[in-house]
Amino acid sequence: MSDQDDLPRYRLLTGPDDADFCRRVSEALAQGYRLHGSPAMTFDGRRVVVAQAVVRDEGRLGEVTPV
Repeated sequence: MSDQDDLPRYRLLTGPDDADFCRRVSEALAQGYRLHGSPAMTFDGRRVVVAQAVVRDEGRLGEVTPV
């Protein structure tokens, strides 16, 4: 079993809207994830916080079916 097989099929990446968050999303895409849905943004009183869901179609459980 490879490291890729151990990755979850769904992840919700969250954090401040900065270059580090963009790098985390880019790394997930490089690992075989794809964007799922639109990003979400909110303001916590100090900074903008963002969230982006990502999914992997491959894996032991089969394909992800959009809803």
